Amino acid sequence: MLRCARSIKTAKRLYATASTKGEEIKARIELKRQAALEGGGQKRIAAQHAKGKLTARERIELLVDPGTFRETDMFVEHQCTDFNMASTKIVGDGVVTGVCKINGRTTFVFSQDFTSFGGSLSRTFANKICKIMDRAMEVGAPVVGLNDSGGARIQEGVDSLAGYAEIFQRNVLASGVVPQVSLIMGPCAGGAVYSPALTDFTFMVRGSSYLFVTGPDVVKAVTNETVTQEELGGAGPHTRKSGVAHDAFDNDVVALARTRELLSYLPQSNREPAAPRLTTDPAERADLALDTLVPTDSHQAYDMKAIVGRIIDDSRFFEIMPEFARNIIIGFARMGGRTVGIVGNQPLVSSGVLDINASVKAARFVRFCDAFNIPLVTFVDVPGFLPGTQQEHNGIIREGAKLLYAYAEATVPKIAITTRKAYGGAHCVMSSKQLRGDVNLAWPTAELAVMGAKGAVGILWRSVEDRGAAEEEYNRVFANPLPAAQRGYLDDIITPSTTRRRIIEELDILKDKRQQNLPKKHDNMPL
Repeated sequence: MLRCARSIKTAKRLYATASTKGEEIKARIELKRQAALEGGGQKRIAAQHAKGKLTARERIELLVDPGTFRETDMFVEHQCTDFNMASTKIVGDGVVTGVCKINGRTTFVFSQDFTSFGGSLSRTFANKICKIMDRAMEVGAPVVGLNDSGGARIQEGVDSLAGYAEIFQRNVLASGVVPQVSLIMGPCAGGAVYSPALTDFTFMVRGSSYLFVTGPDVVKAVTNETVTQEELGGAGPHTRKSGVAHDAFDNDVVALARTRELLSYLPQSNREPAAPRLTTDPAERADLALDTLVPTDSHQAYDMKAIVGRIIDDSRFFEIMPEFARNIIIGFARMGGRTVGIVGNQPLVSSGVLDINASVKAARFVRFCDAFNIPLVTFVDVPGFLPGTQQEHNGIIREGAKLLYAYAEATVPKIAITTRKAYGGAHCVMSSKQLRGDVNLAWPTAELAVMGAKGAVGILWRSVEDRGAAEEEYNRVFANPLPAAQRGYLDDIITPSTTRRRIIEELDILKDKRQQNLPKKHDNMPL
């Protein structure tokens, strides 16, 4: 930034010494350019750094491939004249926008500049963002938004609100067309929160970012609750409780690096598949540890992530929402170099039961993968839906139906592996053959039934004295995958150590799958 300050001094000197009209125009342009690069000035930049935050331009520099960022609308200034704003202008108007390469692929970026008017949104600010979003939809490329803003620019009144609405409209139009990623790298409050909420993935930075509709002062006035910004809308509450944010990172640098990694798994748009990546991990690799990883005792927990890690390419799993609804895991991986979406029940947490949060978490991920041509690989070990008045009264029927709906409407390749339990309606929901599952496999440890032995015996043989013998008989009949395979509900029962090879072979067969749903204006999934 010291270099930038020197450049401004140089530009001012050239402007002052210009002897012709042409030189004067060039010098004035250069002066404006240098002013845009400086943003809100050295003092505000220093304050930004003191908070452990990077500037808007520093963030872009770390996010994009070196030397590829091409800025648009650098010289834009707001047009507001109220409240003495005509004499208070910053070149660029608080947001840096442009196109770049990330991992060698075209990406559109905007980065809000908190050093300029606190990153507050004006109508011209919004126009800059809308312009790159329109271009992204036209050419088919992702949009990454780096959010660090005090909210609407109060001096502009309804013009600022109109700007937000224009952005929201484009978020909706772009949904399912190009990937949209939001990074919350500072404050994001009021109407500003709805744009990130409409995007596909939202990441936060611990300790320096927050999201809320109304701040602590308003909460105090309305509800008499005393709460800090961090407690109300920090990374902790939104990654663990609300599920608004998909993950949080320790600082700006890590957040930007992880965003680059996420984008490497995604396609440019819904018009093409994700780009394959070469791997040295053999497709036919067998892992004998998988043959004994699932405990023989069906009540004993194990880590589904350990199973996933042994099957995917190079054990690299980009988990999404790792702290929210931990009874189900979702994320991206590669199989034979192809991107796949992973969904799996997690027996380590609440036995992998499906509840409201788990259903919503997985449903949105399944729909994202379906929208962007990413095959789904589902690992099933689910004892059912979580019972209880809290779940019922909060809508487990409606929320669970979202996951069912997502799998049922998905037309991408769907492969499911039942590792152990698949009971009741939860069996149906988790990519079952009846929801157009392309390939449904099971390990010998699988159990597909309406319910477990204890509950079934209590209903079928209420008066039986030897309940142990009755449970043993029930297990003999249902605590294995044969009944489902004999009815064609499973395509095969496989040795666990061969799972990686089998999935890759099936993905290769399914790579040209073509399936369409009936024509309609749009669906009406449960809300």
